[in-house]
Amino acid sequence: MSDLFNLKGRVALISGASRGIGEEAALLLGEAGAHVIVSSRREEGCQAVADKIMAAGGQATVKTCHVGDPASIDALIDGIEADFGKLDILVNNAAANPYFGHILDTPLEALQKTMDVNLRGYFYMSQKAGQLMRKKGGGVIVNTASINGVNPGMMQGIYSVTKGAIINMTKAFAKECAPQGIRVNAVLPGLTDTKFASALTKNEQIMQAVVPKIPMARAAAPSEIAPAILFLCSDASSYMTGSCVTVDGGFLVGGGL
Repeated sequence: MSDLFNLKGRVALISGASRGIGEEAALLLGEAGAHVIVSSRREEGCQAVADKIMAAGGQATVKTCHVGDPASIDALIDGIEADFGKLDILVNNAAANPYFGHILDTPLEALQKTMDVNLRGYFYMSQKAGQLMRKKGGGVIVNTASINGVNPGMMQGIYSVTKGAIINMTKAFAKECAPQGIRVNAVLPGLTDTKFASALTKNEQIMQAVVPKIPMARAAAPSEIAPAILFLCSDASSYMTGSCVTVDGGFLVGGGL
């Protein structure tokens, strides 16, 4: 692997890392040499991913965290500082999408949960991690946004709103944190075949409507999103901050829904 993608000696935290895009990113960053902190709400799923990283010769640690709970984020970042003394990479990947339906019928409970995880969670995690990075001379933050943040998905109103906010948040953090040596970028996945997106990918009617609008005519595998995350975490993207890298099979340029 080129030195540009070598993450040896770096500590990388990935939220929502027990499955899907987060799992694939954790495996890839581990392969690139990072000590990966595998994090999500459930220890069992995280441990399974950490075991895969270590079986491949990498380094991994499990630390649970509920991104929707600020106290849990405090404990996570404080624990990382105590155990490692630094944090070089944060990948904000955990997400919530509890409601699939018409925007006019969105329950306030679903609105609150989606905002707590996707927006407040990303913001506070970036803030806490960024404060630690600032003390140690810099770092990298990568946010998993979505093409829904550019072109809202049908029946995914509040989720799309939060992903649009993440795009703007990425740019805000990038602008203010560059002088501290902290780069902040986002990956915008398109339709990806994960358990999280199963309300879409397992619905034949939706897939028949959406797939023809993707020039590559298929959903992505999670392993096809992870390399963009690795790129933004690595020195290969050393002059990039505030950028949004779209990985969508051409959906947005194809016109979208």
